[in-house]
Formats: sequence, C-alpha cells, structure tokens
Amino acid sequence: MGKINPLVIVTRKLPEPVEERMRELFDARFNETDHPMTHAELVEAIRTADVLVPTVTDRIDAHLIAQAGEQLKLIANFGNGVDNIDVTSALRRGITVTNTPGVLTEDTADMAMGLIVAVSRRIVEGAGALVEGGWTGWSPTWMLGRRITGKRLGIVGMGRIGQGLARRAKAFGLSIHYHNRRRVSAAVEQELGATYFDSLDQMLARMDIVSVNCPHTPGTFHLLSARRLKYLHSGAIVVNTSRGEIIDENALTRMLEAGELAGAGLDVFEHEPAVSAKLLKLAKAGKVTLLPHLGSATLEGRIDMGEKVIINVKTFMDGHRPPDRVLPSML
Repeated sequence: MGKINPLVIVTRKLPEPVEERMRELFDARFNETDHPMTHAELVEAIRTADVLVPTVTDRIDAHLIAQAGEQLKLIANFGNGVDNIDVTSALRRGITVTNTPGVLTEDTADMAMGLIVAVSRRIVEGAGALVEGGWTGWSPTWMLGRRITGKRLGIVGMGRIGQGLARRAKAFGLSIHYHNRRRVSAAVEQELGATYFDSLDQMLARMDIVSVNCPHTPGTFHLLSARRLKYLHSGAIVVNTSRGEIIDENALTRMLEAGELAGAGLDVFEHEPAVSAKLLKLAKAGKVTLLPHLGSATLEGRIDMGEKVIINVKTFMDGHRPPDRVLPSML
C-alpha cells in the first residue's frame, strides 16, 4: 500500500484492546456511539478512508463502492463472511477485500449445540415459567422435552463450524449425518462417525434435528426452501446459527404454527435486526427459541477477529498480500 500511517475508518465500536492497538498502528477513526452507520455516513467513510473496516451490519454494495475515493485500497471486513460486500465490484475498482475466518468456529459451534439442547429440553420456556411464577412444583407430565441421545443430527455445511458442532454432538450421543458441497475426508468422517448424504432432500427426510452451518451465498439462498422443509417429520427441530437467508423463514414459520415441526432454534433471521411478529408470538408460546445473533458474541472471539483485521491491514500496508484475502472465486 505504501502509506506509513493509513486512515482506517471502523464502522462500529470494537473491543477496547482492539481499538487501542489500532490507535498505535494507524490513523484510526472509530464509531464511539456504536450506532449502525447511515448510508450517508458510509458514503463519507468510503470516500475518505484508505482502509474501511465494516461489519456484517454494513451493506457495501456496488453503488457504494462506485463512490469510493481513489485512495481506498482495502476493505478489511470485521466478520467471518463477506456476504455484506460486493467483492466483485471491489476487485474491479482495484480494492482488496479481507475477512476474519476461523476465529469464531468454537463459539458458533457452542451456540449451535446450545440451541439444540435448549429447544429439545425446553430450557428457555422452563426458565421463563419459573421467573413468571408459573411453576407450582415438580410434575411427571409438565414441561416434557425430548431426549437428545440417539437422535439423528443432519448438518448442512460441514466446514469448520459444522465439524465443531459434530464433535460436540457426538459427545451428546447424537448420530452424525451431513450434506456438504464436497465430501470431507475419510479421516474426518471416521473421527466424527459421520455419514455423508449427496442429496440434501434425502438427508432431511431422515433427520430428527437439522443444523444450518453453511455460508450465505447466492447458491445457498433459501437452501432450506418450503419444498425441502416439507421433508422433515413433525417431531424434527431446525437450528440456524449461520445466516437467516438460508432458510425460507415464512415457510418455517407456517410449519411451526401448524405443528408440522416440533420446534426451532434461531440465532439469525432473514431480515434482521427485524424479527417477524409471528416468530415472536411462537417464541412466547414456547414453540421456538430466538436469540439476537449471539453466535460469535464472546469477548475472546471478538478480540481474535480484531487481531485478524489488524494483521490484514498491516500486511497490506507493508506491500504484501494479506493472509485473509477474499476473491470472487472463493464465494
């Protein structure tokens, strides 16, 4: 990049250790109020920054990239994915894009496993009943959930997070099955005791629990469509800690309302931060467990993300290829 002290604009407030290190290395400007930047604020940032550090809440589309100043040469995303960035448009403008892969694997796998347990055993519903005074004492028939051990788990996307979930689920006695764009190695399958399904439809028809762990790309939009969701039996549950757009949320909601599924655990939503009133109503009725996108929300994970951003910026600034560069062919 050539600049000794580039202007780095960060769109959201980051953990203090990350911001402190950025201040030491760069001419860094931070979002002290932590509000999502407006479109006008993003335009101003992209026109003036040498390096833009956005997050998943910022839509860096072709229209915005077209307004970038000539000095902008790097968009260092603070996030595992880049579905919020038009990588192809950035590349055409000579702008490199990086992300922060790998650092959220364990945190997100923890959350996926936590949702499987929470939905199956009605943990959130039970805790709410206790706090609201709805518990009158132990009963042999009240608040019955479903046993986890022995159930069949279908993992949609067997990357790092999917494999992390499989290791946890195996310890809980679940039978591991998966669908992936490419079959994982025989060694990984043997370690996890995992069965591969080339057909997602066939896997869904046989599963008790389905967890979505694949990235959001144009090819995975509504991958769990209304048609595919119908393959699930009425006692099945669906968990999503990836991206809301991968599931047809309206179809999922209709099936939950009709009792065609036993439940769902959602940490992400198709139009977040907006959550549909129907889903909220189902949550109040104990039919679904909803979380506000907490999959990566650990202090350790966010600091690790920040350190990756810093390494990408510093490496690029020193004239080298950043380790986490993203190209359109990788999406």
